[in-house]
Amino acid sequence: MRYKIKYEKDCLKYLKKLDRNTQVRIINAISQLPFGDVKKLQGDIADYRLRVANYRIVFSKVDEHILISIIIIAPRGEVYKRL
Repeated sequence: MRYKIKYEKDCLKYLKKLDRNTQVRIINAISQLPFGDVKKLQGDIADYRLRVANYRIVFSKVDEHILISIIIIAPRGEVYKRL
């Protein structure tokens, strides 16, 4: 099943700053969602995180079967501070 993936503006901006190899790894991992190293975040929020090396991608399933919204892309130490 293919999901439609929507990126927040800040995510695209951050992704462009990364080196080419890291960009490719992150984009490949996102394109394979919901598979990969995915875990649901704790608390009341209905967000999930995807782990790619030292980076974390926080996303939410807007529609269970159609749309995934990428909220944050950041290094491991920073991503949870932004939530």
